[in-house]
Amino acid sequence: MTTAILDDKSRPRGRPREFDMDAALDEALCVFSERGYHAASISELTDAMELTSGSVYKAFKDKRGIFLAAFDRYRAVRRSLLDERLDKAESGRDKIYELLRFYAASSHGDIGRRGCLVVGSANELAIFDGEAAERVAGAFAANEALLLDLIRLGQSDGSIPETLDAATTARALLCLTQGMRVAGKTGRREEDMTAVADAAMKLLA
Repeated sequence: MTTAILDDKSRPRGRPREFDMDAALDEALCVFSERGYHAASISELTDAMELTSGSVYKAFKDKRGIFLAAFDRYRAVRRSLLDERLDKAESGRDKIYELLRFYAASSHGDIGRRGCLVVGSANELAIFDGEAAERVAGAFAANEALLLDLIRLGQSDGSIPETLDAATTARALLCLTQGMRVAGKTGRREEDMTAVADAAMKLLA
């Protein structure tokens, strides 16, 4: 996702309590995505968010609170961006292709190397934190449900064969899209990940 950029570069350090929450969380997202939850320090987060330690603890209580708020922000922004792309496609099949292209676009270059906060959380934090685990499970479940809805839409509009096992295919596409985000951390090229999206469409044949 795109990091919010502040217009006033000369603004004094330490936003007041009425700071732009979304902008601050966007900066925290970059720290967590690049460093991971455990490696990210409070000082790194406060520097990135341009907040004093007192403001951070008042708003979020601790690093875990920042992470959970950033996680929710990340999911909301990603879903909004994806919905914009899906709205431009008509058939269920075309919508799935747009979804795959959306993941391909996030799986190369700088954003690809930064990785996916959902996937990273699944690997790092969810094992030890019940609330984080619920959020990660909810994210995966929502993604799978969206894929299933799009496949069924395609079956109803005739763009996807009715004989296709919709549930299994949705699960396969879920694994593929999340795998794309993992592979993106290794420095993939745009054309390589776009080719993966093209190949994935064969699952709908």
